[in-house]
Amino acid sequence: MLQIMKTIQRILALFGLLSLCLLFTYALQDAPTDENIEKKIINDYNVYALQVPDHLDFAGEAMPLKNPDILERMDRELLVNTYWQSNGLLMFKRAEKYFPVIEPILERYGVPNDFKYLAVIESGLTNAVSPAGARGFWQIMKATGRENGLEVNTNVDERYHLEKATEVACKYLLRAKARLGSWTLAAAAYNAGNAGVSKRLREQNVSSYYDLLLGQETGRYVFRIVALKEILSHPDKYGFNFRDKDLYQNIPTYKVEVDSAVTNFSKFAKTFGVNYKILKLHNPWLREPHLNNKTGKTYYIEIPEKGHYN
Repeated sequence: MLQIMKTIQRILALFGLLSLCLLFTYALQDAPTDENIEKKIINDYNVYALQVPDHLDFAGEAMPLKNPDILERMDRELLVNTYWQSNGLLMFKRAEKYFPVIEPILERYGVPNDFKYLAVIESGLTNAVSPAGARGFWQIMKATGRENGLEVNTNVDERYHLEKATEVACKYLLRAKARLGSWTLAAAAYNAGNAGVSKRLREQNVSSYYDLLLGQETGRYVFRIVALKEILSHPDKYGFNFRDKDLYQNIPTYKVEVDSAVTNFSKFAKTFGVNYKILKLHNPWLREPHLNNKTGKTYYIEIPEKGHYN
C-alpha cells in the first residue's frame, strides 16, 4: 500500500510539473512583446481610408463633390466623425431618444428633416452651455430666445425646453432661407448669423456656401452636418455595431398644468410619485427648486408615467 501511495505521489508531481511547463510555454507565446502587440493591433483593429459617396446633399441641395476642395473637406469630416467612435455611438443612442421629438416639429414648420443633424453638431443632443452663453440642444442665445417668445430668466429658461427651442430654431431657419435663398446658406447663418453670411456673400461676389471663403468653424459647419447625416443614416457602412436595445429610449410622460407658484418642487414631485431629480430630468427648463409665476402664466410640467424609474 505504501509503495502504491508513493507511486501516485510521483505521478501527481510529474503531472504538476508538466502543467507548469505548458503554462510557461503559453505565457511566453502570449507575452506582451513588441511582435505580439503588433500582431494584435494589425489583426484586431484596422483604420481605413473612407470612400466619399458619389452623391451627398443637404436638404435636397447637392454638394459639388467634383470640386477637389469640397471633396477633401467632406472627406475630413467623414474621417473625424467615423473614427471618433465613442462619440459616434452616443449620437446613435441619443438620436433614437430625441429625433422623434424633433422631427414632427420640423415637418410642421416646413423645415427639411436634415436640420435635425444641425442639433447634433450644435450640442451633441444635450443641454449644452457654450462659452458665449448659448443654451440647450439648439444653442440659442438669450436675446434670440426672448425675441422668439421664450421665457429666459434665472427661474425659467425655455431654451432648455426641447419642443419650444426647436420651434425657435425653425423660425430662425425659415427667415434665413427667405433672406439668403438656400437651405445650405440658412444652415451656415445659424452658425454665423444672417448678417455675417450676407456680408461675406457680397464681399466675395458669390451666391453659394460652397464658394465662400469662411472662418474655420462656419467653413466646416455644413460639412459636419452632412457627415453626421451620412454616418447616422448608414451605421453598418461606417462600422458602428449596436442592437436596438443598446439605444436610449424616450420615457413616456404626461403633462400637468400649473398656473400658480410652486414653492417646493421636491414636495411637488413626490405628489406624482417621483423625486426632484427625475422631475428636473424631464423639465430642465425649470432652473430653480421653485416656480415664481407672479403673472399666473400656464406652464405644462412633464411627469413620467409610472413604472419607468422603479
